[in-house]
Amino acid sequence: MGAVIDIHTHVVPPRLAADAGRDARWPSVELSGDDQAAVMIGGKVFRKVDARSWDVDRRLSDMHGDGTDVQVLSPMPELLSHWLPAGDAEYLADLMNEQIAAMVARAPRNFAGIGMVCAQDVPRAVSQLRKVKALGFAGIEIGTHINGVALGSDTLLPLYEAAEAMDLGIFVHPLHPAGVERIGSGPEFAAVAAFPLETALASVSLLAAGIPERFPRLRILLSHGGGALSWILPRLDVGWSLGLKGQMKQAPSEVARRFWYDTILYDTASLSYLADAVGRDHIIVGSDYPFTIMQKQPGAFAARALDRAALTANALGFLGRDHDLTRLLGPAETDREPKLGARHG
Repeated sequence: MGAVIDIHTHVVPPRLAADAGRDARWPSVELSGDDQAAVMIGGKVFRKVDARSWDVDRRLSDMHGDGTDVQVLSPMPELLSHWLPAGDAEYLADLMNEQIAAMVARAPRNFAGIGMVCAQDVPRAVSQLRKVKALGFAGIEIGTHINGVALGSDTLLPLYEAAEAMDLGIFVHPLHPAGVERIGSGPEFAAVAAFPLETALASVSLLAAGIPERFPRLRILLSHGGGALSWILPRLDVGWSLGLKGQMKQAPSEVARRFWYDTILYDTASLSYLADAVGRDHIIVGSDYPFTIMQKQPGAFAARALDRAALTANALGFLGRDHDLTRLLGPAETDREPKLGARHG
């Protein structure tokens, strides 16, 4: 059958103090009661959240109800703060990584971690990768751009090189998407309409710069099923055949099979199309828990189109060979699952 490993869930700490000594965009979390909190950016409410964002017991209860065995915890994307001064961003990354590590320590068989770094200052980010590795995390989360810097930019190459060398994955999540102003109906449409387009833009940047080919052992996970990427791959292939190759040595549809994709597509036909377009061996269960847009019962949804055991093996492949299956799944599950690295090197 295989264990259900949800690769895409988010964390907000119950407290993050406002600090007048830091940048005006410094985020804070204001707790109201035991169950509710507001994420504040620039003195305004960015999003209201509840205890599922930080409460281990609440998560474990919801996981049981959803049929999920393991959640991979990562920061709420807005907290990545790629726009902060480097010192503030580095400090915030340390705080968020400590929050995630503490939650993993509470239930190490049910949680794994993906952290964050000060991506806008690549030397600092590379240094922080060592801390992320020491915490036992599977990788880091970054936005679809680093405060306007495209993910295919040469400035980010040392980050990718270091992550590959440390066997750390990179989870790419939509952040401050382009084109929201063209919708004209308010920012609330960003997550449902602009995020898939934003992910596709970031993916094309990575492809055109040849990042998957330059760093063949670097695991890059594209959230929300890679957004619109699978739908535009035939157009990219035509462009490539006409000479629009960028740094790609192979057709875009072939290189795209090196990315990893979560299953947050909400529709079985769309998930089947993704699998046909990019293959089935790099697709992983995801939910976007605990936010409103999350896919409920993500394991059952993914299993409508994909084999459960393969989904488990794919997730373990992304998490990396250094992860301990016994710690995550327990001895009984370990005996039934493939060893890390057996399928993905």
